[in-house]
Amino acid sequence: MSYKFVSAISIAFLFTTTFLFAQKSDYSSLTISDSLKENANAIVRLNQIDIVIASQRSMNVKIKRVVTVLNEKGFEAVEAYENYDKSSPVKSILATVYDSFGKEIKKIKRGNFRDRSAVSGNTLFSESRYIYLDYTPIQYPFTVVFESETETSNTAFIPQWMPLNDYFVSVEKSILNVSYPSNLGFKYKEFNFSNFNIKHTQETSTQLSFVATKMLAQKEETSSPSISYLFPRVMMGLELFHLEGVDGTAKTWIEFGKWYSEKILEGTTDLSEETKVKMKSLVGSETDPIKKAQIIYKYVQEKSRYVNISIGIGGWKPMLASDVDRLGYGDCKALSNYTKALLSAVDVPSYNTVLYGNSKKRDIETNFVSMQGNHMILAIPNKDKYVFLECTSQVDPFGYQGTFTDDRDVLVIKPEGGEIVRTKIYEDADNTQISKGTYSIAENGDLLGKIGIVSEGSQYNQKFNNEKLAPTEREAFYKDYWSTINNLKINKINFKNDRDKISFTENAEISAVNYGNVSANKMMFTVNAFNPLTQSIKRIRNRKKPFEIQRGSVDIDEIEIALPANFSIEFLPGNVEINGKFGEYKAEIVKKDNNIIYKRKFFLKKGLYTNKEYDDFRLFMEQISRNDNAKIILTKS
Repeated sequence: MSYKFVSAISIAFLFTTTFLFAQKSDYSSLTISDSLKENANAIVRLNQIDIVIASQRSMNVKIKRVVTVLNEKGFEAVEAYENYDKSSPVKSILATVYDSFGKEIKKIKRGNFRDRSAVSGNTLFSESRYIYLDYTPIQYPFTVVFESETETSNTAFIPQWMPLNDYFVSVEKSILNVSYPSNLGFKYKEFNFSNFNIKHTQETSTQLSFVATKMLAQKEETSSPSISYLFPRVMMGLELFHLEGVDGTAKTWIEFGKWYSEKILEGTTDLSEETKVKMKSLVGSETDPIKKAQIIYKYVQEKSRYVNISIGIGGWKPMLASDVDRLGYGDCKALSNYTKALLSAVDVPSYNTVLYGNSKKRDIETNFVSMQGNHMILAIPNKDKYVFLECTSQVDPFGYQGTFTDDRDVLVIKPEGGEIVRTKIYEDADNTQISKGTYSIAENGDLLGKIGIVSEGSQYNQKFNNEKLAPTEREAFYKDYWSTINNLKINKINFKNDRDKISFTENAEISAVNYGNVSANKMMFTVNAFNPLTQSIKRIRNRKKPFEIQRGSVDIDEIEIALPANFSIEFLPGNVEINGKFGEYKAEIVKKDNNIIYKRKFFLKKGLYTNKEYDDFRLFMEQISRNDNAKIILTKS
């Protein structure tokens, strides 16, 4: 009897000990499978998001995120932070750090998180804040368990679920649980689920659940489209929602835009009579709406400055135009709304426009009516089109979109309703860089040259800020830009920024010793000194993802080269012409007395291409680079 009793206790003790050991070792990095470690800087062991929509005016979000960080590059994957303001408080927040064996190192409570304003300095936006984990690891790997709970009355914006949201991060398990009343018109849309292990675990009239498991770390491949196009995600929304103290309903973009205009933007554009009179005086007798808008836009650029608060962090309702007028600053919503108010004072209609601002193009999802976007600009009707204004910039030309807001679907919010439109598309042939210049080569190989470069379209965006660079920054830029010219010296450079034509001109005078390689009675140098293709296209074996040329362009060069006296041409690169699906290239050399004229044209086409076409693209670019770096050989007479 006693033996059996002792045995039972022993077995129970053994089971309990094993259970406790298993619990403690849950966060050990030793238990992670090798497949999840491959290509990974961090592994998300668990990411569970529980969203409870209790009513049209109440949403609670709980997050538990367990991340094992393998190296310094993986720390960002911890994502231990929350944004908050008075309408969206953080109820609780906690982080616990474990070592590689799963032993607890440190527990970090709310008081030890960093709490910062969403913008620097003491501004109107001081109530918009974020709280984040500031932890310096003592060794790798380590694991962070992050837990938070937030509440908000704003149900117009339900967070997207992106179980995999970065490269070089693998996911062991990610869970989404959403509960909601059946009468609010809950809706969702799945994207990019193919080739990932994601399952519905529940779907009823009041509940939705997904689980994703064993998502292997993805390598970032050159020229890949945005991860929103590649990685799985779920968008969610309500037809009956609440935002900034106002109930809303919308099944169409027309309904949504009308509601936003009437309920959120209403009353935010009032200005003092003094300011209105000042605007009317500024435009004077001008009657053309676009010319009046140009005058007002210049005034806004000179008067105001931008403070960076993304949509959704600093609230969705713009601060009052009268406050921007008084203080002289604002975020994208505030400055767009302020410009709208000033234009209204001179009888020029304009509309707030919501979009995703990023150099990688991303559209508003046009067939999913919901609060979207991270940026706001202004749209001015001009016949059957719109002129778009980036109101946060103090330097952008009027109507210029650059690469942050060009060529994407956006939501224009008009009093009669929302409208999805495409922002300005800079066609391949419009994105030009035209260079014309000369250089001479001395008998000892030294180079002396002059070049004029005119950039327009999206290529203007890459250059026009150069005139504002400090002298040391400017020199560093051009030494990098002409990195193929060894021993380069910038003797003189000046700029002309034609903001009306949206054209930027660089005029430079340069010199370089030993550009030509002299050996015995021969000299050799690269003919294309000013604009050779130096971009190296990485070889990727078994590429998995498609690739995208987001913007096409045209480079046209004509350079006259004065050859040294007493030297004759022994070898001259031949003329080349390449035509293909990715673009066109042509290079030719014309003899002119003791000089030669080098002519080059390179046309690159934008497009989305399959992974199987990548190697063809790499070979196309290599062919161009090889011809761009072709050398001439001279012999001393």
